[in-house]
Amino acid sequence: MTEQAVIFDIDGVLVDSYESHFLSWKRLGERYGKSVTEEEFASQFGRTTREVLQKQWADRDLSEEDIHRLDEEKESLYREIIADEFPEMPGARALIEQLKSDGWRIALGSSGPVENVQLAVEKLNLAPLIGAAISGNDVTHGKPHPEVFLKAVERIEVLPARAIVVEDAAPGVAAARAAGMASIGFVSRGRTAEELAEADVQIRDLSEIDARLLARLLER
Repeated sequence: MTEQAVIFDIDGVLVDSYESHFLSWKRLGERYGKSVTEEEFASQFGRTTREVLQKQWADRDLSEEDIHRLDEEKESLYREIIADEFPEMPGARALIEQLKSDGWRIALGSSGPVENVQLAVEKLNLAPLIGAAISGNDVTHGKPHPEVFLKAVERIEVLPARAIVVEDAAPGVAAARAAGMASIGFVSRGRTAEELAEADVQIRDLSEIDARLLARLLER
């Protein structure tokens, strides 16, 4: 049988992290006298922290050193927020466990820093189930560039056309398409169906992902 894979984004897919990330951006802004609206946050959710700083904090004339420092500070705030009560997306680990049992190769493809990815892997106990976990530290370009997903299939030795991406953000769906992969748009918290219109199919709960859906996507 030809090897096949499912690649999961983490934020908004395996982790219900919307509120935690928004809160960490707000707290960072408060430290430096900058207001951060939910609309601004949502428009960049799925991109790397560095990219958000370069775009939405451009008025601060940040140096490379400033960006690096604020990047680490923001992500540290996020990890502090979720450390005690980790917000697993309902059914996340159970789905991955089932897919693994059914013979699918599993990878993670996130724009977040490696520490965030490692925390999710640890809290969800995914190490025995996944073949690769790509973070923002592994790529030069964030989504919608396809690099993160192309690196994932390279690591798990699956052809792009035999991989399906589960994403909750438009940049991630665009990255999957650019990589030549099918995509499932997860309309999770803070997302709309309109934002994910380019996905091959849309779901509102991870329980909607089953063998029939995945087979149909690979045959598209």
